[in-house]
Amino acid sequence: MVRRSPQQRENQRRSMARRLAMQALYQWHMTGQPAGQICRQFEDDIDYPKADPDYFCRIVREVIERHEELDGYLAPHIVRGIETLDPVAHAILRIAAWEMATETSVPFKVVINEAVGLTKKFGPEDAWKMVNGVADKLVPQFRPLEKQSARGA
Repeated sequence: MVRRSPQQRENQRRSMARRLAMQALYQWHMTGQPAGQICRQFEDDIDYPKADPDYFCRIVREVIERHEELDGYLAPHIVRGIETLDPVAHAILRIAAWEMATETSVPFKVVINEAVGLTKKFGPEDAWKMVNGVADKLVPQFRPLEKQSARGA
C-alpha cells in the first residue's frame, strides 16, 4: 500500500473538489439552480467523501456569484467568443480564473495543470489546448510575481 503525506492527501481532496465543482457548475449552467441546493445534492455523490467539501462548496458558491466577473477575465483570451465555449470547458475555465484570482496559495502551475487535466478527461476533444492557453494568459494578470520567480528559477 502506498502511503501518502498529509499534503498529498490534501492535494487529492482538492483535485476531487475541483472535479465535482466542474460537474456542479455544469449543472448550474443547465438548470440555474441555486448554489446551496447544488452543493447539498453533491453530498450524495459517490466521490464526495474523497473531496474537500469546504473547498468544493466555496468554488461552487463563489464562481456562481462572480461568474460575470470571471467571464470578463476570460473573454479577451477566447478567440471565437466566450459564448461559443462548451459548457464543460467554460466551467473549468471559470474555476481556473477563480483560483488564479483568489487562491494565491495554489501555485499557478497547479491551477493550469488541474484545468488541463479536467478538460482532457471531461471536455471536448483537444479543448485542453485552448484551456491551457487561456489559463496561461491569466497568469500575468493575477500572478505576475509568481510568474517572474518561476522564470528565474
